[in-house]
Amino acid sequence: MNSNFNPDKQHTLAAAINISGTGLHTGVLVDMSLKPASPGFGIQFQRIDLPNQPVIKADCDLVTDVSRGTTLQVGDVKVSTVEHILAALVGMGVDNVLIELNGPEIPIIDGSSLPFTDLIEEAGVFEQEAAKNWYSIDENIYHYDDVKRVEMVALPSIEYQITTLIDFNSPVLGTQHAGLKTIRDFKTEIAPCRTFCFLHELEMLLDNNLVKGGDINNAIVVVDKPVTEEEMIRLAKAFNREKVEIKSEGYLNNLELRFPNEPARHKLLDVVGDLALIGYPIKARIIANRPGHSTNVEFAKKIKQYIRKNKHVIKNVPMYDPAQPPVYALDHIERTLPHRFPFLLVDKIIELTDTRIVGIKNVTFNEWFFQGHFPNNPVMPGVLQIEALAQTGGILCINAMKDGQYDTYFLKIDNCKFKQKVVPGDTMILKMELNQPIRRGICDMKGTVYVGGKVATEADLVAQIVRRN
Repeated sequence: MNSNFNPDKQHTLAAAINISGTGLHTGVLVDMSLKPASPGFGIQFQRIDLPNQPVIKADCDLVTDVSRGTTLQVGDVKVSTVEHILAALVGMGVDNVLIELNGPEIPIIDGSSLPFTDLIEEAGVFEQEAAKNWYSIDENIYHYDDVKRVEMVALPSIEYQITTLIDFNSPVLGTQHAGLKTIRDFKTEIAPCRTFCFLHELEMLLDNNLVKGGDINNAIVVVDKPVTEEEMIRLAKAFNREKVEIKSEGYLNNLELRFPNEPARHKLLDVVGDLALIGYPIKARIIANRPGHSTNVEFAKKIKQYIRKNKHVIKNVPMYDPAQPPVYALDHIERTLPHRFPFLLVDKIIELTDTRIVGIKNVTFNEWFFQGHFPNNPVMPGVLQIEALAQTGGILCINAMKDGQYDTYFLKIDNCKFKQKVVPGDTMILKMELNQPIRRGICDMKGTVYVGGKVATEADLVAQIVRRN
C-alpha cells in the first residue's frame, strides 16, 4: 500500500489482471481473471466454465471443506484453495473484485500470496467514492478446539493486527511465532511465505491421489522421520524428478527458507485469508495459537455472528442538527470552564439535563496538535479526546451546583477504549451521562465520543467538584 492509501475508502482494481496455474490438489490447469467491481460488491468467485456461470460469494457460511485448504460451495459448484488469493486481496486493500475461473481450484503458483500481490500491484488499486465501514470488536471473542489444541481470540484494537504461534512438536520446526502489526506490512512480511506440510502428511495425500498439482517448489516439506530409499524413489516419481534429497536442515529438496519462521508466517497468511470470509472489514487484534483452516473458519463464523448481532446496536446515538441553536454557545462555555485556546476542546453544548450532556467538537486540520501528531497523517490524540469528554462532563457537574463558581478535577479514568481514529473533518459528538447521582461533590460518569454515527472512544470518568476560591 502506498502512503496515499486511504483505509477508510473502498477500493477495487484499476485494471483487470490474469494468471494461470495448476491447482495444488486437483492438478487442473486453471485460468484466473480478477476484474474491477463496484462499491459494496465484495469478493465473489465465478465459475465461467460451468453452465449459467454460477457465482459464489467469499463467505464463511459457504465453506464445505477445510481438509487441505478452504473450499467454498453452493449446490454442486465448488471453488477450492481460496485462502491465498483472499489474503492477497485483504493485504493489498482490495474490497471489491470479481474472480473468474475456468476450473475448480485457485492456482497454487509458488504456494504463497506473492504472485497475487505482485499482480495486484502491477494493475494498481483504485480508490472508490464509497466509505469503507470498519467493524470494531468491542469485547474479547474466544474460540477453543480442545481436540486440536487450538486457541484463538479477537481483542479490541484500533488496527487489524495478527499474531500466530505454532508448535507441532517437531525438532525441525520447533516453536515459532509470527506477527503483523499493520496490514500495510502484509506484502513484504507475509505474502512471500509458502505453504508447508510434513512428509507423513504428504505420503497420506499421495495415497489418496491428492496433491496432483504438487511441485517441490510450491510447498515446504518438513522431513520429520527417517526416509527409506524406496520412499525417496516414490517421491521423485510423484514430483516428476530424477531424484529428491533431504537437506540437512530437515526440509525436502527445498530452496532456502524466505524467513527463518516462514511456516509461522504462512499460518498467519492463512488466517488473513480465512478471516476475509467474515465478509466485514474488522479492527481487532487476533491471536491464534496452532491455527488451521477448520478453526479459522469456525472463528470467522463466530466473529461474523458477533458483528451481525451488534452492528446496528449503537445505542442512544445523539442526533446533531447544526441548524438548531445550541443550549450553550462558546461564550457560555468560556464563562463555565477555565480553559482557553489552545486547550478548550468543546465548541458548543446541544443537550443538557440533570444526568446527561452532549457537546460538539469540530475537528479541523488547523488544530495545533496536528503539527506533531502525526505529520502527514493527522490523527487526534486519544488523550485529547478524553480531555474533550472531561470538559463536557465538567459543564454537566458545574451546572448541577446551584450557587458559586466551581472547577472539576478528574480523579479516575477507567475502561478507556479507542475504537476508530478521529481525523480532520470529523465532527465529534461528546456524550457524558451520570452513572449515579452526584454525592459529596463526586461525579461518576460514562463518556462516549461518536463520529459518523459510530463509537470512536469511550471511558468511565470520575471527577470531584471543587468551589473556586
